[in-house]
Amino acid sequence: MSTRLYEHPIFLEHVTPAGHPERSDRLRAINVALEHPNFASLDRKRAPQAAEEAVLLAHPEEHLLSVMRQVPQEDGEINQLEADTYASQKSLEAALTAIGGAMAAVDDVFTGKADNVFVASRPPGHHAEKSTAMGFCFFNNAAIAARHAQKAHGAERVAIVDWDVHHGNGTQDIFWDDPSVLFCSTHQMPLYPGSGAKDESGKHGTIVNAPLSPNVGSDHFREAFKSRVLPALFDFRPDLIIISAGFDAHHRDPLAQINLVGEDFDWATGRLLEVADKSAANRVVSLLEGGYDLEGLAESAGLHILRMMKG
Repeated sequence: MSTRLYEHPIFLEHVTPAGHPERSDRLRAINVALEHPNFASLDRKRAPQAAEEAVLLAHPEEHLLSVMRQVPQEDGEINQLEADTYASQKSLEAALTAIGGAMAAVDDVFTGKADNVFVASRPPGHHAEKSTAMGFCFFNNAAIAARHAQKAHGAERVAIVDWDVHHGNGTQDIFWDDPSVLFCSTHQMPLYPGSGAKDESGKHGTIVNAPLSPNVGSDHFREAFKSRVLPALFDFRPDLIIISAGFDAHHRDPLAQINLVGEDFDWATGRLLEVADKSAANRVVSLLEGGYDLEGLAESAGLHILRMMKG
């Protein structure tokens, strides 16, 4: 498999307050993991910055303008957008580059430049609803990537699989009444943001939630995948799979109580690659979401990327 990775130094310049879990050290931890010889053949590229208009693929203009207004002009200044979402001087540039990386990844898998792509970006995106920045997220990178695949490459059916330990409420909000996008999520419940019950299935049954109780581990996660996520994917036959790849269901993570190990993300990646092989010409785009214990993140993301490289 040919695997590409998008990264950019600007992602380190999105500054959050001291002690905030969503910090630049997360990307540094992944970079340390990628120094292993296993990743010597990984095609690493700088993510391009998207134009501001790209945000409008999934959000109204007022949301874009609202975020832009709240980004501080002074170096060293940090503004609070909502309860736990913060912006510094370079945050808008970082967010647009996260979108640019996601869109470039979609272009790559549809033009044959790569079979699959991982985008090591921040801020994350899956909590950003149509008109609301929340949960560390400004804009919904996965949703924008899905819309770009449809608009630029004629994708008829896009699946977004979100295994972040927190429910992807933003992605669900954006695609609630859209039959062309399947959204599948495994997540801890109850937990922030409070959405993601099994009976939340969308207007066309294309929302598939598989909530997990606190303190469960590998067996429950894999069963949720096998019983709910994978059947939905096989039935839907997507042209592209986008992964909202949060690694905060790892047992070391401080923000939740799901006890996964790195091998679980390796396993789940393998299952999604199998679906992509059958219906999507191997096209998989993976976007970094959560993961706040640096050791757990490095282990899990490393195994995820390695599985993408091996196929």
